[in-house]
Amino acid sequence: MDKFTTLTAVAAPMPIVNVDTDMIIPKQYLKTIKRTGLGSALFSEMRYKDDGSENPDFVLNKPAYRNAKIIVADDNFGCGSSREHAPWALKDFGITCVISTSFADIFYNNCFKNGVLPAIVSPEDLEKLMDDAERGANATLSVDLEAQEIRGPDGGVVTFEIEAFKKHCLLNGLDDIGLTMEKAEKVDTFEAVMNEERPWV
Repeated sequence: MDKFTTLTAVAAPMPIVNVDTDMIIPKQYLKTIKRTGLGSALFSEMRYKDDGSENPDFVLNKPAYRNAKIIVADDNFGCGSSREHAPWALKDFGITCVISTSFADIFYNNCFKNGVLPAIVSPEDLEKLMDDAERGANATLSVDLEAQEIRGPDGGVVTFEIEAFKKHCLLNGLDDIGLTMEKAEKVDTFEAVMNEERPWV
């Protein structure tokens, strides 16, 4: 998993409450078990018209936000069914940070396992960041995970809270497999002992 330390990028405003996982990646795209290739389907029901052409009114289709790597969203982002494809699709598109006042628990935890930072801020701070994000091409935010700070284009600073263990995992690019591999030596020692004591297992 890629490390997340700092990110300076265009932020796309998404002032929608209860953006659920089916909006993020609709159910018809859940057949794959690969983490790549889902970026083109991200928010597909909002990004594309029925004929497959782009919806010019959707924020990520607007020229200023096509290369956005941050989403500033309203309350309860990632609610709905528990599909890890949601952070996969965000990451594959290029979104590595979502800022909101709250996230659904399963989506929130899945983000950390896939290198996406879900940053929780106060309603007042979200309002400021949403205003920053609505500036189009000038909507650049800087996210510093180590300092737990988000800097706006005018120099304003917003802080966010994050559990120490989750922060450690993102900073060091550790998913569940990476965490296990950190203990590879102990695992090898345990298996050697087991082979000696219980060769029949």
